[in-house]
Amino acid sequence: MQITVETIVRAPIDEVWHAYTTPKDIMQWNAASDDWHTAAASVDLRVGGAFSSRMEAKDGSMGFDFAGTYTAIVLNRLIEYSFGDRTAKIEFAETKDGTTVGVTFDAETTHSIEQQRNGWQAILDRFARYVETNR
Repeated sequence: MQITVETIVRAPIDEVWHAYTTPKDIMQWNAASDDWHTAAASVDLRVGGAFSSRMEAKDGSMGFDFAGTYTAIVLNRLIEYSFGDRTAKIEFAETKDGTTVGVTFDAETTHSIEQQRNGWQAILDRFARYVETNR
């Protein structure tokens, strides 16, 4: 099953793309809640290139690496990647209100669909706030 989350970022598409694909920026927005953060990030933004984000609880109690390989890139429009046996697609589209960012990903079986949707949506909403605040 696939899950889709979406947000509108009130910023030009090139700024949105840059913030989504730059490790320094990723480390600022990539967390679902205030008690988590991204401690390290790397991006090799090309087909076959790898990415990784080290996600950690701020209290040090747990962490994990979110990593994968890019399978399709269209500048300012599309990022597709595989992570483990799952895939995800990020689509960027200019609108009159800014840039729509949609993320569609394969669900996993550990957490409920609602938990997964809420977590990924929280990250995407944090991304939008970060971009809009740091323009």
